[in-house]
Amino acid sequence: MSMLTNKEPVFVTGGTGFIGRHLVRELVRQGYAVRCLVRKSSHTQPLEELGVTLIYGDVTDANALTMGMRGCHTLYHLANLYAMWHPHPQDFERVNVEGTRTVMQAALDCDVQKVVYLSTVAVFGKPARSPFTEEDPPGRQFFSRYAASKARAEEIAWQFHHQNSLPLVVLYPGIVLGPGDDKPSGQYIQDILLWRVPTPIYRKSVNTYVAVQDVVTAAILAAQNAHTNGKRYLIGNQRINGLEYARLICAVSGAPMPPLRLPDWMVNLVGAVLGWLCDRIKLPPPWGLSPDACRTLQNGFSFDGSRAASELGFTYSPVRVALQAACRGYKKPFWVRKTG
Repeated sequence: MSMLTNKEPVFVTGGTGFIGRHLVRELVRQGYAVRCLVRKSSHTQPLEELGVTLIYGDVTDANALTMGMRGCHTLYHLANLYAMWHPHPQDFERVNVEGTRTVMQAALDCDVQKVVYLSTVAVFGKPARSPFTEEDPPGRQFFSRYAASKARAEEIAWQFHHQNSLPLVVLYPGIVLGPGDDKPSGQYIQDILLWRVPTPIYRKSVNTYVAVQDVVTAAILAAQNAHTNGKRYLIGNQRINGLEYARLICAVSGAPMPPLRLPDWMVNLVGAVLGWLCDRIKLPPPWGLSPDACRTLQNGFSFDGSRAASELGFTYSPVRVALQAACRGYKKPFWVRKTG
């Protein structure tokens, strides 16, 4: 499919990922000419069907980045290594940190007029206040190697902004819900649907959730608004504890509620044992329970994302609706009753 447009081209990294696919689809719908950085090993058929231009390479490939960004008005930098366990932890530094440095340098060299960088709420660690806002300083520790690498990557992005006047805006989504999520948050939903988890985990820990389409809307509005340069926006609207979240998954999907109620210390023990074992056999832990995942989930991230809606000019969607859309896309066993 080809589409004529009078809008200046935009460049997207991470376009084959969960949020990236939704972003690219919306950009094309709005008439933008989209170029996407993709690896040779990526599943690119959905992007090809949208008629976007594919630039083969990765975030460490300066030549591919420069070729793709040349003449683009906006860069959406979403590509990152997102995992709570990885067989080669050094890849967090290579992809998230050095990759971001290479991407920002290419944006500067190509005179990109706006850079929208998707970070993560995990870079806030555990602030002193809960719920926290963009004004709260981050806590003293990060709960995963992923979060630590994203924090270093963000520091690099801000250095380009402050030292080279790179026009940058940074978004921090909470837990993103919607169809097509195959990362840890989506896997947890599938595990509940398939009755693969015996207990809701970290029942009292509170996280902030957001529909994937709201993240996409915020990113595009942030790019279009000249007054967002140098701004930071938390993206999320509904704060839910672990027990409420499991109940909501079951309510919208028809799945039975996990029957047990294991204490946090027991979940942590399982995560520690699985992490130790999987580090040695180089296989991912069952249920995604690694020490990094346990620390992150037990801490939770309770924040106020109202500034983004107010300043960017959008209304958050109900998280329940986003969760329904996510559940419809996952395989369900025969005992799960059909729901809307």
